Amino acid sequence: MPSERENETITETPPGPLMIIGGAEDKLRRRSVLTHFVEASGGPRARIAVIATASSLGPEIVEVYDALFRRLGAAEVVSVRPESREDAHDPAFVDQLADVTGIFMTGGNQLKLSAVVSGSPFGDAIHAARARGAVIAGTSAGASIQSSHMVAFGVGGATPKQRMTQVAAGLGLVSESVIDQHFDQRNRYGRLLMIVAQSPQLLGMGVDEDTAAVVTVEPEGHIMRVIGRGAVTVFDPSRIVSNAHEAKRSAPLLASGVVLHVLPEGSEFNLTTRSLVPSHQRVDQDEALDIVEAGRDLRQLARDIAAGDVSPSVLRRRKNRKRHSAVSDELPAEQTADDTDHQEGAR
Repeated sequence: MPSERENETITETPPGPLMIIGGAEDKLRRRSVLTHFVEASGGPRARIAVIATASSLGPEIVEVYDALFRRLGAAEVVSVRPESREDAHDPAFVDQLADVTGIFMTGGNQLKLSAVVSGSPFGDAIHAARARGAVIAGTSAGASIQSSHMVAFGVGGATPKQRMTQVAAGLGLVSESVIDQHFDQRNRYGRLLMIVAQSPQLLGMGVDEDTAAVVTVEPEGHIMRVIGRGAVTVFDPSRIVSNAHEAKRSAPLLASGVVLHVLPEGSEFNLTTRSLVPSHQRVDQDEALDIVEAGRDLRQLARDIAAGDVSPSVLRRRKNRKRHSAVSDELPAEQTADDTDHQEGAR
């Protein structure tokens, strides 16, 4: 006879969502991106760690996010800020991520963030937090580090040119990818195209300001949903034709056959299959009921015309009289009497 343990159904906790924010998220008005992060982190039960390693600002940057997240309903906000590889190996920093429900990495210098965190026990703790269901979010530099390959620095521009940017290792939360931020606002099309032209196995993702790519692990793959006021631009170079291997320094690159996806709010994209998820139009329930009622009226009108051999205008007048009679029946007796007296006085 099987034991109780053998009868237990083991359910694995799915990895927590990623929130890849393009920077300059709205902190004063709608705050839709930050609100989504706090809610996904547990709302009134949220314990959020703010990692400000990339920032050149002092404690004030943590104070800003502390006030914002608490105002949006988070129960607790803690600052966890390793500033060196030694800190990133220190259990005093690592252990602070053991029970958080959300992690938020601020903007700043993404190369510093990568140099301190990537490949360290602290970086491993970020992965472990996600594995148990915590939300991992980052804005600007905190967005770039989430990909496997990270833009270290480089100039903007629409045309891809040899050596216009350099790449470093990211945390690899999104595999086989490279993420850029402030994408449209700082015209970073060229440098992202340069990277995917040189490494066509990578999926290029450019995230606009006040916009987030929310990535969840689902049975059909890693699904990215877009929220915020901008768009996420995706370059799929799987079938690219390029001269990146032979172009001279600073020369424009050939980049032909790149599949472009521009995804505004509400769009869904399967990062695993590199394909757009068809949208399912949602019908408002009240609107649906109105449509059903209108259909019934039309069918009844058609039956009345066929049975009575009268014109539609006559039927409409009959229908109006019926509606007027129904309304009168529902009115209080005093109001009906007043209306009758008013009508007789008018005569």
